[in-house]
Amino acid sequence: MALKINPLDDRVVVTPLEAEERTAGGVILPETAKEKPQQGKVVAVGPGRMLKDGSRALPAVKKGDTVVYGKYSGTDVKVDGKEFKILRESEILAKFA
Repeated sequence: MALKINPLDDRVVVTPLEAEERTAGGVILPETAKEKPQQGKVVAVGPGRMLKDGSRALPAVKKGDTVVYGKYSGTDVKVDGKEFKILRESEILAKFA
C-alpha cells in the first residue's frame, strides 16, 4: 500500500511503536497508564532542508530507520485509520544502528 503522505523539506513521517504493555516487574498497564511512545519507524522522508545557496542538505535518516524523538515532538496525524507523527529532522534525537 502506498503512503498518502509526502513530507516536505526536512520533515519525516514516523509510525510510532507500540507502548509497553507491562512494567519490568510484570505488572500489566491499563491503557490510561501507558506512556506516549518515543520511538518509531520512519516511513517517509522529505528531500531535505533548503540551504542558503539553493542546494538541499541530505537527510540523516532514511525509510526503515528506527528513531527516538522527544515525548511532545511533532504533529500527530491519522490517515486511513493509521496513526503517524510528522517531525522535523531536528526533532529526532537518535537513530538505532
